[in-house]
Amino acid sequence: MHSWGILIPIVAILAWVANNWIRARHGYPLDEHHGRRGRRVNMDAERKVELLSSENEKLTGQVLRLEERIAVLERIATDPATRVAREIEQLR
Repeated sequence: MHSWGILIPIVAILAWVANNWIRARHGYPLDEHHGRRGRRVNMDAERKVELLSSENEKLTGQVLRLEERIAVLERIATDPATRVAREIEQLR
């Protein structure tokens, strides 16, 4: 009959190895928090940075265009009515 004293640590070590292998395969951190569940590691971090950078550039351009439009609307709202009417007539 096998000695339980040696079998239990072997089973525990094998379970630890299997657990870490499964966690690594699915992208989770390995024993980072000493037994507490960690967040999933982002495997596509570079791709996310690229997407966020392109979205940031797009939104920055959109903000600049909107600021220009607001400046035009402010000028129209604060200019005297006669000047606006004169500019409209010049465009016709």
